[in-house]
Amino acid sequence: MSETMNLRQMPKTVALHGALWAGRIMNAFVVVALAADGTIQLFAPAQIAGMLQETGFSMDLTHVVGPIILACAILYAIPATTVLGAILVTGFLGGAICAHVRIGELGSAPEIISLLLGAMTWGGLYARHPRIRAVLPLIR
Repeated sequence: MSETMNLRQMPKTVALHGALWAGRIMNAFVVVALAADGTIQLFAPAQIAGMLQETGFSMDLTHVVGPIILACAILYAIPATTVLGAILVTGFLGGAICAHVRIGELGSAPEIISLLLGAMTWGGLYARHPRIRAVLPLIR
């Protein structure tokens, strides 16, 4: 009887282990993307000057936006503050999407990337944390 129980539990354990690693990979990708964006905003704003002008933002804002992005990435990367970081990342990415919609770039590459990063932000948490799955059940 105990062998039957172990065989039934094994696929669920393997699936949970796979979901855990998929969540970690998604979360790492989000942190790296945000850290890269924040670093460029702070140390190489000339590289994104064209995009800032298109969206109507001043070059002076890179010294404000860069640290905000880096703070969001750090909060998201720290396990104790990951949910707060996810909320802040989602807000930041929502603002980025809004800026592109405002200038008529519906479906543009930066907008799609922001949307995917937002989905990966919460998808990674969903895959890694049972408490998130309990609060936001996809299947009942």
